[in-house]
Amino acid sequence: MRILFLGAGGVGGYFGGRLMEAGANVTFLVRPRRQAQLMENWLRVESPHGNIRVPAQTVTKARKPYDLVILTCKAWDLDAAIDSVMPAMGPDSILMPLLNGVRHMEVLDAAFERERVMGGLCHMPITLDEQGTVHHLSTIHKLVFGARHVAQQATVAALADAFRPTCVDWHVSDTIMLDLWEKYFFLATLAGSTCLMRGSVGAINRQPGGTDFMTALLAECAAVATAEGFTPRPALLHEYGAQIVDAGSKVNASMARDVAKGGRTEAEHILGHMAVRARARGVATPLLDLALLHLRVHEEGVAS
Repeated sequence: MRILFLGAGGVGGYFGGRLMEAGANVTFLVRPRRQAQLMENWLRVESPHGNIRVPAQTVTKARKPYDLVILTCKAWDLDAAIDSVMPAMGPDSILMPLLNGVRHMEVLDAAFERERVMGGLCHMPITLDEQGTVHHLSTIHKLVFGARHVAQQATVAALADAFRPTCVDWHVSDTIMLDLWEKYFFLATLAGSTCLMRGSVGAINRQPGGTDFMTALLAECAAVATAEGFTPRPALLHEYGAQIVDAGSKVNASMARDVAKGGRTEAEHILGHMAVRARARGVATPLLDLALLHLRVHEEGVAS
């Protein structure tokens, strides 16, 4: 199977690198600066599961179809990403996004048709430094993917075969949209809370009213998922509930780190879309709306 990754940053570089270690046919569609880094230094990953240093096959423009195209861009680059991979999408090509949230699924379905867009998500703290090295920040490297249409099943099976020899914690899901929504409502809670309060989960819970705030925000986001037809599974809801009230937790959303650095965020893609779906379903989300207002003020400042 010929696989094209749009991007060789943290997520694309890590999963692409693991596939390359196992002998998969992987190409990275990257910008010229990233291509120069990869040509000079190869693809470099530092991880608790073993470091990677392999020569990477790269292109700066897609010119031929691939069997599977994997998107690892930021949400604000989605429109440009669609334009970039359009030449890579032949009549039998399948696309798998690894973006946060769910809004991108609607956009990609409109661009390529639902039959050609399979589902995927990952859980992995990771970053890319200025020298182009990917740093895997914990032992977590979970990847979940699955078919949304019968036409995608062969590609899902082929991708499973490609990941089978790797050390990645992967699995195929028969309920991939539920998986996406379960990640989404928790991410909206985590990002909304830590961005609004400018502190970690533990720091919020150590203040009077902090735990009540966290549980109420989680309940709002879970209610939106339920109204959309994706009721969180009880065991997972219990697990998430325990995580967001942990007074010793040092967890901070990556979006909060973006805010602290004065950078752009995926606020509209995550919190904004959640608020839109809440309004459409008649779900009241006052805490989510407050967190979104805070981030919109931040985004205006970044743009000015």
